[in-house]
Amino acid sequence: MRLNLALPPEVDWSLAIVDLGGGEVLAHHNLDRLLSTASVGKVFALIELAERLRDGSLTAAQPLDRRDVPPVADSGLWQHLATDVLPLADVAALVGATSDNWATNVLIDLLGLDAIRARAAEWAPGGSDLVDVVRGLRGPEDPPHLSLGCASDHIAVLSRLWAERATPGSTGEQVLRWLAPGVDLSMVASAWQQDPLSHAEEYAGPIITNKTGTNLGVRADVGIVDSGSRATAYAIIANWTENPPGHGRDAVMDALRAIGAALRAHLEEGA
Repeated sequence: MRLNLALPPEVDWSLAIVDLGGGEVLAHHNLDRLLSTASVGKVFALIELAERLRDGSLTAAQPLDRRDVPPVADSGLWQHLATDVLPLADVAALVGATSDNWATNVLIDLLGLDAIRARAAEWAPGGSDLVDVVRGLRGPEDPPHLSLGCASDHIAVLSRLWAERATPGSTGEQVLRWLAPGVDLSMVASAWQQDPLSHAEEYAGPIITNKTGTNLGVRADVGIVDSGSRATAYAIIANWTENPPGHGRDAVMDALRAIGAALRAHLEEGA
């Protein structure tokens, strides 16, 4: 571990930070430990969608109707919009930019959860997975988590997407484009102090493309920091017992931001 990271006790961590050029591992801890990753697993729905757009079995202009699935609130914008119908490309953009729950379930309904999970198994052999649809309340008969993931899998996914980024129409180019406007820079990505509403073409620092996951006792941030001359992938996942609600959250968020600060300092020292 090249970076000196302080991890709070009584928190389960799976983390890795890897240079995408030379493959140097800058930090790692419990690489293969599967933890709850909340919305991070939505990446697998976007990957499956991109694959179908690439092979021509779906088209970006295809209209999708949110009334085909039950409404779901929390993260996202579609719940606040008047229109019930959007083109498929816009639905995917809502998932990538705002982690839109209703849009996610519309995509799952279109693609099929089994197909998404099969794609996840192909891209993430360590068991990272989108396990279920988004639910406002999880009952005792529902899967306990929306998604599961480990740092080694998500580094592999990011590396594969990055390797394809320059190929027009590729899965990597498409998924990274959907994720680029992501508005949640509250965790690892907070270290670069960028505008969360407009950072896809950042002029005062690296371009950060990431996906986060948040739930009770769950924080996860996976992404790529691209300075132009160097690209670094990170996958940081934290699970803890949050009882009562809010217990331990500040320490975890402080640790995530400190990891980002340590990574930024390291990258700027080596620039």
